[in-house]
Amino acid sequence: MVKPTVFFDIAVDGEPLGCFSFELFADKVPKTAENFRALSTGEKGFGYKGSCFHRIIPGFMCQGGDFTRHTNTNGSQFFICTKTEWLNGKHVVFGKLKEGMNVVQAMGGFGSKNGKTSKKITIADCGQL
Repeated sequence: MVKPTVFFDIAVDGEPLGCFSFELFADKVPKTAENFRALSTGEKGFGYKGSCFHRIIPGFMCQGGDFTRHTNTNGSQFFICTKTEWLNGKHVVFGKLKEGMNVVQAMGGFGSKNGKTSKKITIADCGQL
């Protein structure tokens, strides 16, 4: 089975920061992976494009996708985490960062211990590769 790959172009206060991509585990968690893929493409009329990373804790995680609660989205929020063994068994792991760790690390520079961001971090564009 070919695993879908999606990309996010990230902007900081409207200025391009860079791009990263995720390989989705459609073989292990098909519904969750498909939901994330569809929200990344916007094919259902809504999705991640234009939404913000509203919580960033350096060295831990970037949280985004809190744009809406539509029927059949199964929730839209997601985390990009560093190694977080204490979360095992609490959240669904549905993919992995394929490229762009430097962009994720740069995003950490705009976060804080309590998660508040110092600048607006947005998903300027996204889709499936």
